[in-house]
Amino acid sequence: MPRCSHLAAKRTAVAADAYARGCAQCLALGDRWVHLRTCRTCGHVGCCDSSKNRHATKHFHETLHPIVTSLEPGESWSWCYVDEVTIEGL
Repeated sequence: MPRCSHLAAKRTAVAADAYARGCAQCLALGDRWVHLRTCRTCGHVGCCDSSKNRHATKHFHETLHPIVTSLEPGESWSWCYVDEVTIEGL
């Protein structure tokens, strides 16, 4: 089973109100998103790859912060962009 080699980069806890704020970049553009992800290095909240703007992935490419966590209610998984693996229950 593939493993994530970037767990040390996980610094931030997921803020309880992050989902309510939404994707700030989409809000500034007047756009909508499908799902939200939060960066586990700095806490940036961005929209998923199913969203028009893909701000979570753009954030990874700009910063190289490797791990995002789903902000969707009832989901507890994370994704490592570098290792391309899902991390359950992070």
